[in-house]
Amino acid sequence: MALDIKLLDIIACPVCKGKLQYHKEAGELICRFDKLAYPLEEGIPVLLENRARSLTSDELPS
Repeated sequence: MALDIKLLDIIACPVCKGKLQYHKEAGELICRFDKLAYPLEEGIPVLLENRARSLTSDELPS
């Protein structure tokens, strides 16, 4: 199930309150500032810091 793109206008990173980017291939929402990837479960963002995975600089989408 895909993410409703309209959600990106109203949701934010729970850590820094910044904008999130949708990474469709990985099924994740990315916070570039905190270098965190939040999973999607059945198209629903799981915006919990303890469920996010840390990203390396190489993993950040351009």
